[in-house]
Amino acid sequence: MSQVQTAPRTIVDRQKAVIWLRQMHLIRRFEERAAFLYQNQKIGGFCHLYNGQEACAVGSIGMLRDDDYLITAYRDHGHALARGMDPKPAMAELLGKSTGCSGGKGGSMHFFQAERGFLGGHAIVGSHIPLATGVAFANKYRGGDQVCLCYFGDGAINQGSFHEALNMAGMWKLPAIYYVENNMISMGTQLERSSAVLDLTVRGGEPYNMPSARVDANDVEQVAEVTQRAINRARAGEGPTFIEAITYRFRGHSMSDPQKYRTKEDMDKAKLRDPITLWENRLLQRGWIDESSLEQMREEIRDQVEAAIEFAENSPEPGPEDLYTNITVAPYTPQESD
Repeated sequence: MSQVQTAPRTIVDRQKAVIWLRQMHLIRRFEERAAFLYQNQKIGGFCHLYNGQEACAVGSIGMLRDDDYLITAYRDHGHALARGMDPKPAMAELLGKSTGCSGGKGGSMHFFQAERGFLGGHAIVGSHIPLATGVAFANKYRGGDQVCLCYFGDGAINQGSFHEALNMAGMWKLPAIYYVENNMISMGTQLERSSAVLDLTVRGGEPYNMPSARVDANDVEQVAEVTQRAINRARAGEGPTFIEAITYRFRGHSMSDPQKYRTKEDMDKAKLRDPITLWENRLLQRGWIDESSLEQMREEIRDQVEAAIEFAENSPEPGPEDLYTNITVAPYTPQESD
């Protein structure tokens, strides 16, 4: 059985460590304000927040090159911001505005930015895992050494598409990294009530001839170290890796979730290991940041997110002319015989 990795080495320099902290704060603040806007009916549709899982996206995406790819499920805001998406088009997408990253037509679950190799959030559970496998196949077929990082929740492992895709990746030694962000609850169902095996590396990595690792995803440095090993394998032509990231979401499954399946004691215990607080404390201990610069960072991020909200609210909605743009099926044209 795979074990949670412990005692990570210092694998980042001071500059990158502070950038990671800033990204984690940005994601948290963005999600907090998104929750407020949703509650005030500024955001329509579904909205799945990433509070508490920031270290997983930041530590793993932070090890990618600019020409690598990533693809994720519907809880996608954090991954997009960690990849470098500007908060303005991200917030505009939530508000359904034409300046959004998907033109205001995708919403919370369908962020996309191809120029950064971010191939989208996907709403159908597990549907994007074969897409990631296809991207990894294309990378190998073209003779490049780019990798594709694929994120999904623990519930997606129960989908047939997950097993079909990983079987192909293992058989063809594709440069893919499969990341299950195991926040212990599939919507409102605890892992022990939906999986006969609680160590998901047993279900994901070993059956498909790929190495696996189980990582404490509250520790951004540990996430980065495990991800880097997987990236090195993929670039060397040694095939895919399966990573189970043990994390915890501080919000419900979506904004409509009352969270009756969790107790206050469970939440309080989880927040003692807030990934942002853990990383702040480590940087303070190393002397890489001080309280004054921390407060300045928080203020700058508050201003940045408020500017993104102002930008989104002042942006126009998509017009009628946008109805058929960026779709794969041409609009129906009446024929004379009709």
